[in-house]
Amino acid sequence: MNAAVRAVVRMGIYVGAKVYFIYEGYQGMVDGGANIAEADWESVSSILQVGGTIIGSARCQAFRTREGRLKAACNLLQRGITNLCVIGGDGSLTGANLFRKEWSGLLEELARNGQIDKEAVQKYAYLNVVGMVGSIDNDFCGTDMTIGTDSALHRIIEVIDAIMTTAQSHQRTFVLEVMGRHCGYLALVSALACGADWVFLPESPPEEGWEEQMCVKLSENRARKKRLNIIIVAEGAIDTQNKPITSEKIKELVVTQLGYDTRVTILGHVQRGGTPSAFDRILASRMGVEAVIALLEATPDTPACVVSLNGNHAVRLPLMECVQMTQDVQKAMDERRFQDAVRLRGRSFAGNLNTYKRLAIKLPDDQIPKTNCNVAVINVGAPAAGMNAAVRSAVRVGIADGHRMLAIYDGFDGFAKGQIKEIGWTDVGGWTGQGGSILGTKRVLPGKYLEEIATQMRAHSINALLIIGGFEAYLGLLELSAAREKHEEFCVPMVMVPATVSNNVPGSDFSIGADTALNTITDTCDRIKQSASGTKRRVFIIETMGGYCGYLANMGGLAAGADAAYIFEEPFDIRDLQSNVEHLTEKMKTTIQRGLVLR
Repeated sequence: MNAAVRAVVRMGIYVGAKVYFIYEGYQGMVDGGANIAEADWESVSSILQVGGTIIGSARCQAFRTREGRLKAACNLLQRGITNLCVIGGDGSLTGANLFRKEWSGLLEELARNGQIDKEAVQKYAYLNVVGMVGSIDNDFCGTDMTIGTDSALHRIIEVIDAIMTTAQSHQRTFVLEVMGRHCGYLALVSALACGADWVFLPESPPEEGWEEQMCVKLSENRARKKRLNIIIVAEGAIDTQNKPITSEKIKELVVTQLGYDTRVTILGHVQRGGTPSAFDRILASRMGVEAVIALLEATPDTPACVVSLNGNHAVRLPLMECVQMTQDVQKAMDERRFQDAVRLRGRSFAGNLNTYKRLAIKLPDDQIPKTNCNVAVINVGAPAAGMNAAVRSAVRVGIADGHRMLAIYDGFDGFAKGQIKEIGWTDVGGWTGQGGSILGTKRVLPGKYLEEIATQMRAHSINALLIIGGFEAYLGLLELSAAREKHEEFCVPMVMVPATVSNNVPGSDFSIGADTALNTITDTCDRIKQSASGTKRRVFIIETMGGYCGYLANMGGLAAGADAAYIFEEPFDIRDLQSNVEHLTEKMKTTIQRGLVLR
């Protein structure tokens, strides 16, 4: 939320507007006085890395009443505020929309009471409202991600990683309860990210007789030498009759049916706290800028809008349509129309649910029709976090579709030498959380090994090739496809999945590994900023990876609040350096006596 606050304040000042903080949510707007204060550029300095919100937030009963809203309107008018940027959940946004609808009525009433004059009624006739959704549950329809969700996922995954090591040692079953009273997003995505054995969501309750199915699945996994079982439960999990499924109930079931040593961990408010992730800071910064532009462009006829994320773009959607859709999901769940509930959550939710099911539950071999197709998977380039999760996913989906999956070890080098083995469903268990590349990876290109690679493809009768890697993987694929005229072995489907910290592969907004690298950079910058708060008048220069691609330096600068980022794509000369030095000299005269430069 702080990144959003900072972006709104600075963008507002940048376009020449006066920006005010309203402290303590709607309560501060009703109480007025010192709760509404002008903000300047420095008042939002050094808040990017702080969780929560510096302007406070409160549930407010008074604002739900008309006289409360009347006081709020009066307080805004005293300062000539007619543009409101609201960061909160659907309750806060619905309140803002009602306030906007009543605005002219409230002004007339204030004029009748003699609290404002007729001129003010004309001058401040319209209130513009823009919303940004801050909610860790990601429970708001119309946006792919809400502010705070990614950071909550970071907390959950940190806990799961910690639990995995102890559970591995003790052969335990863990039941993990995560937040989400009405929305299973956190439970679903964390189950996907850690390869959980079972997940319970409010939107998609388990079928009748799930108790037995779950116990069978757990004992099968134990039989396959899997030393730990993780079950993830959303706090609002229900069965098909809308009865709650609690973590305690699941524990009792596992203990009585299977006799496994079972522990319950309820994550609770840990998920709301901590330092915001790089993704959340960038998302909120982009949304904040878009919100200010939306307010400036608003007319009396434009409906209140909410700034949303669609794919990788900040878009504006009508606020009430989104609120309506969000309420429709709840209604569908109440009426036990669970397929509708999943559909209304949006395509990424439905896609994640589908992916989880395909990767978690394996049919018995005799039930999978064989395709006689051999698919090989290879890692190429430098290691990137998430490569192993991609290999696991590909291997399991391939097996589920009836293909024979082959793993190629040590890149094109290993390919040429015939380091190729069949890889099974359980071989890739527990791979999602492992960094680096378990298959081994090299930067070597296939150009000089074309003969040998063709021979290996023939020997192992490889019918399709999946290359997971960075820019070298991209170039390698080009070389293989160029050699198709010479070697018919290469005339098979070949696909490349971008996995590189540099995010420099054409054709994709994101490559696997870039987000983890960005978080590492952001953490490092945070620590440096913290150490610099003691020693004054110091400038830190931080070099990131990325070669000729400025993605890491640029986005790292945005997430860490750097003064400048020097990147290859943006030519700069001595004059630019000079003006940045002058900027830093000026900055040292303020209260923030430190500089941060990325290159």
